[in-house]
Amino acid sequence: MMATGTTLPATTWFMCVSVAIVLGAMLVIGPNFARAQGALPETPVQDEPIDFKADTLSHDRDLDVITASGGVEINYGGRTLIANAVSYDQKHDLMTASGDVTLLEPNGDVMFTDYIELSGDLRNGIASNMRMILSDGSRIAANGGRRINADTEFAKAVYSPCNLCSDNPEKAPLWQLKAVKVYHDRDKQRIEYKDAWLELGGVPVVYTPYLSHPDPTVERQSGFLAPSFGGSSNLGTVVRTPYYWAISDHRDATVTPFFASEEGPGALLDYRQRMLDGSFDMDSSLALDSENDLRGHVDSEVRFDVDDTWRWGFDVHRATDDTYLARYGISHPTTLESRLFVEGFRDRNYLSIESYAFQGLGASDNPDTIPLVLPLIEFEHQGRPGAAGGRFGLNGNVVSLDRDDGTDMQRISVRPYWHLPYTAPKGDVYDMTLELKADAYHVNDHALGGTEGQFSGLTGRVVPEASIGWRYPFVRREKSSYQLIEPIVRGFIAPNGGNLDTIPNEDSLAFEFDDTNLFTSNRFSGIDKIEGGARLHYGVRWGLYGNSGGRTEVLVGQSYRPRKDQTFGQNTGLEDNVSDFVGRVIIQPGDHLDLNYRTRIDKDSFDARRHEVNLSAGIPALRASTSYLFFDAVSGSEFAGREEINMAVSSQINKHWRTNFDMIRDEAAGETRSVGLNLTYEDECLKFSAQAQRRFFRDRELEPEDALFFTLTFKTLGEIRTDSGLF
Repeated sequence: MMATGTTLPATTWFMCVSVAIVLGAMLVIGPNFARAQGALPETPVQDEPIDFKADTLSHDRDLDVITASGGVEINYGGRTLIANAVSYDQKHDLMTASGDVTLLEPNGDVMFTDYIELSGDLRNGIASNMRMILSDGSRIAANGGRRINADTEFAKAVYSPCNLCSDNPEKAPLWQLKAVKVYHDRDKQRIEYKDAWLELGGVPVVYTPYLSHPDPTVERQSGFLAPSFGGSSNLGTVVRTPYYWAISDHRDATVTPFFASEEGPGALLDYRQRMLDGSFDMDSSLALDSENDLRGHVDSEVRFDVDDTWRWGFDVHRATDDTYLARYGISHPTTLESRLFVEGFRDRNYLSIESYAFQGLGASDNPDTIPLVLPLIEFEHQGRPGAAGGRFGLNGNVVSLDRDDGTDMQRISVRPYWHLPYTAPKGDVYDMTLELKADAYHVNDHALGGTEGQFSGLTGRVVPEASIGWRYPFVRREKSSYQLIEPIVRGFIAPNGGNLDTIPNEDSLAFEFDDTNLFTSNRFSGIDKIEGGARLHYGVRWGLYGNSGGRTEVLVGQSYRPRKDQTFGQNTGLEDNVSDFVGRVIIQPGDHLDLNYRTRIDKDSFDARRHEVNLSAGIPALRASTSYLFFDAVSGSEFAGREEINMAVSSQINKHWRTNFDMIRDEAAGETRSVGLNLTYEDECLKFSAQAQRRFFRDRELEPEDALFFTLTFKTLGEIRTDSGLF
């Protein structure tokens, strides 16, 4: 039995002040909170057999009463009744149980009482001193109550999902609902309260004449979700009142009207649909800003399976203007990408046909120069290995790019190849590849370098290439680990050049020489630029691997070409005959340390041209993570140089309290981008978090923003949340 305490815990005072007014508003709106749990249907009872056992059994033939005592257990209609003594009046179909009575329901609910009178099917009755544990672990206690067709009505009842204090069970739980009457309607799957008080630490905080919420069997149910209240320096005060709509078993939506004091009203719509052969998801919004301009966005994803081979779909990501998503705290992308595609998989073949449309959100983006990709066709075939283990393959690519202002391009690319792997008797591994790179272009208004003007017409190239790779893993086994040392060499032979001025570079603007492409045929990310000429890539990999799963790995390598290639600009690391050194270090001895370091070092001065560090270390009581990125600007790449630090420190202070701090700093600009601090309390029945954040982001009308928001979740009831954005 849950009892009212007289002492309010110290942490509760802070929560009371923060949520009393908000909770009152929530109750006025009508807390019809929707949540997800597993549902178990009611089992119909139709002349089912009775399983019965007891220590002793007697039958009064005159009164037609059967009496059982000592470890009585009755199973009927999916329900189980356990008691010290049970008597059954056959004439009136009335069962009486006493002494440590327990009634187990098919849905997992368990009721305890000292005395109960039930109908023969265990669905109707009255009881005193009732206690019930619901299937989700929450509890109801009452002075008495009755069962009506398996529904339960409690009188002078208390509801709480909170565990009682083991040292002082009479102490009030962290929060509880007290009501004159509580009714559990199993058909509607709801628990209803009349004349109810919400108590925090035994102290009444909010009164409501009526309150209801889904019972633990509810999977999905339409209703108002918890409203949220918050504010930021950009939006002002923000109020949201979401409504969840369970449209059908396979469709649902959440509609959220909102009001921002520094802007106008608006609404969010989240829609989800699942079908046997596909799915549809959409997040969208509309808002009226302070200038009475209608703004909004849509993010949608549709997927359909046609058959075992083919599927199709589309993604739509658009916004009415460049700064809407960032201003309303939805997201901070630099480009929005929409796509329509169809693709097929069969045996060793793959084919995709796609179309892309982009929306640039940067201040310097010009919609007239952003291309429409229609179509992009990719094909890949991998043949089966022949008698010697070699196999043929084919990669094909067709693309068309159209602009209102700038270069238009159509390209057809074919890459037939033959690949042969071989492992020698002594364990060294070889592989040989023969490939032909054939590309044909039709170009309009392509700007040539210098003062040569523009080019329109047909152009292309045919470049054969042969490569052979060798590696020799040496392994030494020790008691608790093993070591591996593996030299790796790969050589390429191909004609020099291949990158004509008449070929536009659309898909190879992002260039980076690092450990991931040290041994690849082409360091460029796309097809428009290729790497030609003779060249040799070499390196060595060392690893230490523990039997329990820990590992340490080091890779270092370099490239050599007998002839310089003007394709690679300054500071790429490949502009000379001998390249810079690239490498990586991975240290993961266990769960408490994870280090990943990648670098590029100048071959002459040994100065670092790139650092990328990702480090996570510590235990739950104190864990820190950081990432550091530094690289110089590379000639011909679309990315400028960068130096950035991301830091985070977290601590699981004790069983219920945790905190974390995070920061992003642009070292190249000498500016901090964002700082955040979070403090969270969570137990089995309540979650409370407070978060403070400072964003230094500036973009046109967007100014740096301060935000402070709170989240309070009464588990099994609903959530009160304040935040700075709409999502």
